[in-house]
Amino acid sequence: MSGGGDQGAPEKSASRAGRNLPAAIGVGVGLGAVILVALLTVRELFVGVVAVAVAVSMYELAGALKRGAGIRVALVPVLLGGQAVVWLAWPYERGGVLSAFVVTILVCLLWRLKDGAEGYLRDVTASIFTVAYVAVFAAFAVMLVVPDDGVFRVLAFLIGVVLSDTGGYVAGVLFGKHPMAPTISPKKSWEGFAGSMVAGMVGGALTVGLMLDGQWWQGVLFGATLVVTATAGDLVESLIKRDLGIKDMGTLLPGHGGLMDRMDSLLPSAVVAWLLLHVFVPA
Repeated sequence: MSGGGDQGAPEKSASRAGRNLPAAIGVGVGLGAVILVALLTVRELFVGVVAVAVAVSMYELAGALKRGAGIRVALVPVLLGGQAVVWLAWPYERGGVLSAFVVTILVCLLWRLKDGAEGYLRDVTASIFTVAYVAVFAAFAVMLVVPDDGVFRVLAFLIGVVLSDTGGYVAGVLFGKHPMAPTISPKKSWEGFAGSMVAGMVGGALTVGLMLDGQWWQGVLFGATLVVTATAGDLVESLIKRDLGIKDMGTLLPGHGGLMDRMDSLLPSAVVAWLLLHVFVPA
């Protein structure tokens, strides 16, 4: 998902927003169906979906760091630690996430010793960043589903990000003229961001008000904040890819790139969604 709305020149096999639109829609619908089935059947299955997404995304990010900058992520402890972070978020919530994260940091510090001093700080820092950026952020999505009304909390979060992406896409394609961050993501426009904001605020008011019995103004603030974090997440990953000199984190998803390319707006938004709903509608 991207949060700010893209606008670019038409291409033979891509939309004006730079995507292969049929493939992107098909992949998006498929991923959404998997998440909905997990949420509406056995909630624990949602944790499994998040865990798989985290493992794939961290593998892609580690590969991109190696291809683009020769950075060697401590892949074994990072992947295992990421799974611990996600799975401990269900029974132990913040305490489990923090414990798994700090243990993973310690293991990464020791794991990298065998390869000597050259690049040690760089590789260890990248390893810790990979766990924090992907697994710890994703753990907040798991913590959203823990309360009795957790299914609705996750749906409010996902709907907010999807509406941000969709509203930004439509407004960006139809009206986008003023680049938002031309040196980072040239296709993203202020008009697209405005479309994201309108869609996100309306969606937030409806989901928080109808599904979670919150106040309408809380939903508006919730939706607006998700738009900001989704857009910022997309820009951050774009900047990482530019720094590494790569186009996509991977090639797993037709029309999207890698799975990590779809997680960019979801990861920071999960953190903010949990924080705001924890305050607005305490479990």
